[in-house]
Amino acid sequence: MNQSIFLLSVVVSSLLVVSPGLAADAEIKQKPADKSPQIISNIPNLSDIQIPSTNAESLTQQSTINKISQDTQPPEAATTEPSSTDDAEDDVENDADITIEAIGEQDTLPQSTPTYVVDQEEIKKQGANSLADVLKRMPGFAINDAGHGADIHTGTYYRGASINQSVFLINGRQINTNINTYHGGTDLNSIPVEAIERVELYSGAASALYGSSAFGGVVNIITKEGYSQPKLSSSIEFGSLSQNNQQFSYGGALGSLKYNFSFERYFTDNRYRVPVGAANRDAEGFFFNADTATSTYFGNVAVDLDPRNSLSFDITKLSSRRGLIYFGFPLQRDRLDHDGLNAGLSWKTRLGNGENSTLTTTLGYNQDYFSTYGPTVFQGREFYRTGILDTQQFSARVDHEWKLSPNNQLRWGVDFKNTDLYGNTLSTSPNRIANNEVENRSIFTTALFAVNTVKFTENFQVDLGLRQSFDGQFGNYLNPSVGLRYAIAPTIAVRGSWAGGQRNPGLDQLYVYDTVHGWEPNADLKPETGSSWTAGIDISFSENLTGQFTYFGSSLDNRLGIIAGKWQNIGLVDTNGLEAALQLRLANNWSTFVNYTYTDAKIKTGSERGLQLGLIPYSVLQTGIGYQNSGWQANLYVTYNSGARRALFNRVGDSTTDFAPSFLNLDFSGRIPITRTLGLRVYLENLLGEQYERVNRIYSPGFTFRVGLSSDL
Repeated sequence: MNQSIFLLSVVVSSLLVVSPGLAADAEIKQKPADKSPQIISNIPNLSDIQIPSTNAESLTQQSTINKISQDTQPPEAATTEPSSTDDAEDDVENDADITIEAIGEQDTLPQSTPTYVVDQEEIKKQGANSLADVLKRMPGFAINDAGHGADIHTGTYYRGASINQSVFLINGRQINTNINTYHGGTDLNSIPVEAIERVELYSGAASALYGSSAFGGVVNIITKEGYSQPKLSSSIEFGSLSQNNQQFSYGGALGSLKYNFSFERYFTDNRYRVPVGAANRDAEGFFFNADTATSTYFGNVAVDLDPRNSLSFDITKLSSRRGLIYFGFPLQRDRLDHDGLNAGLSWKTRLGNGENSTLTTTLGYNQDYFSTYGPTVFQGREFYRTGILDTQQFSARVDHEWKLSPNNQLRWGVDFKNTDLYGNTLSTSPNRIANNEVENRSIFTTALFAVNTVKFTENFQVDLGLRQSFDGQFGNYLNPSVGLRYAIAPTIAVRGSWAGGQRNPGLDQLYVYDTVHGWEPNADLKPETGSSWTAGIDISFSENLTGQFTYFGSSLDNRLGIIAGKWQNIGLVDTNGLEAALQLRLANNWSTFVNYTYTDAKIKTGSERGLQLGLIPYSVLQTGIGYQNSGWQANLYVTYNSGARRALFNRVGDSTTDFAPSFLNLDFSGRIPITRTLGLRVYLENLLGEQYERVNRIYSPGFTFRVGLSSDL
């Protein structure tokens, strides 16, 4: 341990003394009057939006440039009131932007990998009902959705990594807990969509900032803040499958106090006819036990204490009741109750002259209560079982952003996290009584992190990162990262990154019996270890066409899985893939995007050596075209999925090498203005009406619709 601490201190010290004389004279400052050269990662995009910093202090969005190396106007403080959604829609010159933004942060994140951003307006256009709906159109994602609650019903993967191999944040604060099985994974429905300002996705050296387990990526959910005059946003929708969704958001400001409160209620019975052989097909031929009811509440309050200090507090409450549909089991009747509470307090202070040094201190609390229950049949008799996973997590983070010189910025700090798990499994079945138990486990983790960004020349910069972790269960480990970006020409930049990582088994995988599947824990599990890397190029082909192309890969040893009904380290998985994001402005009020991801996640050891990792498609293509003018909107989205390997359940005669068939899906969304503040929204999903297999014998419902009213007052 002492050696690890010494090593980290030596490396951080060496980062601090990197000579600023090697860098250019230009200095990027967060103030309106400065028009210094833009950093290389600010690639142009169709919506001309400059995404602000991702930490506690929200900044307004500003216009970007149309060339990589051109000067830019930095974002201003959030005291300026942005235009409302309807104002933007009424502007004839406003672009009909349905694109997924690909924008680099100016000085808070490593620049060696792209940052993809989906903003609030795009979320509304897509008709997203959950964070899973938002992510499924972002580059690199494969989401096997089976209705609302897709992240729990099926699975979410990014660049071949599962949802638990990525890090999820709310306003820069981690919300993952140390619960890793399917019914205790990160719930992507836990935050009201109406409360989301934007969703950011990044990878590479960002893992040093937010966690060594980020083999996939880091998803940061930025929530709304109130501005100036109070504003009420609301929507009410009804549709197929008994869908009923109400969302409300109210925000404003009183002097230096800003506030926003949001509520969402969603219900669907998700009951529709499915073909013979489908998962959870009841005697009447309907998809069974897939209903979902959720209620989520969100509140955020922020206050500027003085020009140098600000406080913000946010809290989220989730209550959900749903049936469990897990990948391909013949007829599963288990239910899942999930109640969650997440709260965070953040204090930001500007040190020194207030421009080059910012210290952010964050305290967080997260509780997830999962209860699964249902009948089980043994020797012709029906018995009952329950399983409870109750997690409470306290966290603290100190994060210092320090501009050592005009060309050298250091971001460093410390994370603390204490996780308590209460597990209770109970079954009346004779073959499972021996597994009945009560577990109380606790683990404390500390991590020191540092990322130093050095701009050696006007066109070349390097990110150097370290994360030293001290884990009460698995000891101490150091994870380095490195990234670079070089502008070959004013419209072309190349980049690359490499990051080492370690993801530890969850407390439930180590100690708690899974009553739903009969999976046994294993206290001898080893951490998943390995590294991930990217290499890419950003190109501005013309003023109206930009693209980002990324090769990504990872090598993950000791991957966790189930062998003979017990958690085991199943071996090595190597992943390689390609990711492309193109954005084109056709004309005023028209825009389009194309996202394509190829993922080859190859199992390298064990009985399935040489096979694609289950549930991960080789190819996913997302494209869309949209028109917007004076409040009218029309957007068409196209999805192609090559189909994923059926890996967890196979019918008699099926082979472990079988793939679900590929499918093509078309969705349409539109808005018809009724008044300046009221609009009719229409969502038509699966226009082709094909009942394709989403994953492992779970089928889509065919054509569905939603109709609703949205307003901003």
